[in-house]
Amino acid sequence: MSESARPLKTDLWNGLRGRCPNCGKGHMFRAFLKVADTCDVCGEELHHQRADDFPAYLVIVLVGHLVVPLILHVEMTYEPAYWVHAVLWLPLIVVTTLLPLRSMKSLLIALQFHHKAAEGRLINRERK
Repeated sequence: MSESARPLKTDLWNGLRGRCPNCGKGHMFRAFLKVADTCDVCGEELHHQRADDFPAYLVIVLVGHLVVPLILHVEMTYEPAYWVHAVLWLPLIVVTTLLPLRSMKSLLIALQFHHKAAEGRLINRERK
């Protein structure tokens, strides 16, 4: 599998910003998590780039490793009522899962684009 001519760092930076992995100027998304069909600047087709559930899985793992120890520490140290836990942790969990989700998805799509991972699927689809 050949890699793209640009450095991986550039592709990841474009992905982190939610920009087109080809030109770095157009938008990768047309909605919160919906990948645009084509780049609005260079016309690169993006509809075949798929990250599926992997970004959500990574975010869940990261948030779980950060929030669960905090919850356990607060419970063991202060023993607050359950409503205090709900007031503290539910907003934190919602924010820490929704904020990085789009960035994680765009990073994974940028990695796919850098390693030309989606092109094999397209070639196989054309053969059938």
